[in-house]
Amino acid sequence: MKRIPFLRPNLVKKEAYLDYLAQIDQSRIYSNFGPLNSLFEERLLTRLFAGKGSLLTVANATLGLMLAFAHCRRAGGRYAVMPSFTFAATAQAALWCGLTPYFVDIDPDTWCVDPTDLRTAVKKLGADVALVVPYATFGTSIDLSCYTELHNDGIPVAVDAAASLGTTNDDHHFGTGFPGAIVFSLHATKAFPVGEGGIIYSGDATLTAKLRQSANFGFSAVRESTQLGLNAKLSEFHAAVALATLDEFAEKKVLRQQVHQWYRELFAQHRLLDKGWCFQQVSGSVAYQFVPVLCPKNINNLTIIKALNHADIEARTYFRPACHQQPLFSPFPRSAMTVTDAISSRVVSLPLWEEMARTDVEGIVAALVQADALP
Repeated sequence: MKRIPFLRPNLVKKEAYLDYLAQIDQSRIYSNFGPLNSLFEERLLTRLFAGKGSLLTVANATLGLMLAFAHCRRAGGRYAVMPSFTFAATAQAALWCGLTPYFVDIDPDTWCVDPTDLRTAVKKLGADVALVVPYATFGTSIDLSCYTELHNDGIPVAVDAAASLGTTNDDHHFGTGFPGAIVFSLHATKAFPVGEGGIIYSGDATLTAKLRQSANFGFSAVRESTQLGLNAKLSEFHAAVALATLDEFAEKKVLRQQVHQWYRELFAQHRLLDKGWCFQQVSGSVAYQFVPVLCPKNINNLTIIKALNHADIEARTYFRPACHQQPLFSPFPRSAMTVTDAISSRVVSLPLWEEMARTDVEGIVAALVQADALP
């Protein structure tokens, strides 16, 4: 069996954006929210968000989180309340903003923030809550109604939706109109791959304007720093790739959903779900980045990873360790991590990339069947 990598990024080919590169040569504008960047923002807002709300590009999603946290945080607050079952960048961004992560547990089915645990933490911390940071786990859509209520009650919300660009609900893009900030990633490994970059979306145009100013050193119209800022601008070269990607994204999403469906069919065919394997309960139409599943409770996910590697299949354990289990974040306060600990010990992230054939998935599932039979 051939070696199957976990992820195989598939950016648009150079022919798709050569015309945009020619425009860069002509304009000699390479950054600073140039014409291609502005065009991409306009088209993305129109095509994905039906022209509702506002957005800006950033150099990467971590910078996007840092900007969102800095501008959304409540004055006098100390804690950024977030799940531990997320990528380290979320907690890192809080630290860079002078905030302390406060980790809450997750729902056992969706793997997103447990609403009851969140309410308990917010009530317990009171005025010390600087903001709440839900995570749209692995690209799923999440119900933002409770977070809109928090926002309206004066508790800011910034959503980490790194893998959710392209996720829709009833023909509406996830987050459309949300009054807080939502941060998406354009990293090469995401379903909407540009190489590197990010998007901050908000239904609040005033917030977006402040974020844009901060992404350019806090400059005012006369290039004076009037607020705290840094350099978070997306280059025109990345904007060129982004424009070409937008034209092909619908097809990319279909390919990824097809591979995910093959996994579901083959899991059912081999009765793995009856043996304790399970998929994440997702909401909406997701442009899958990879395929996260839980192995049976009596099997350690590291055993599965080892068995797959022996079969020349590369897999991961997003997220094991969870943030609260990592040295940098382990001293920070948290609620009981009962579900997070259980999920992180079972989660297995399986390969998904656009050129995969059904035979590739058949080989992966066959290897899982063998690993499941290990003593």
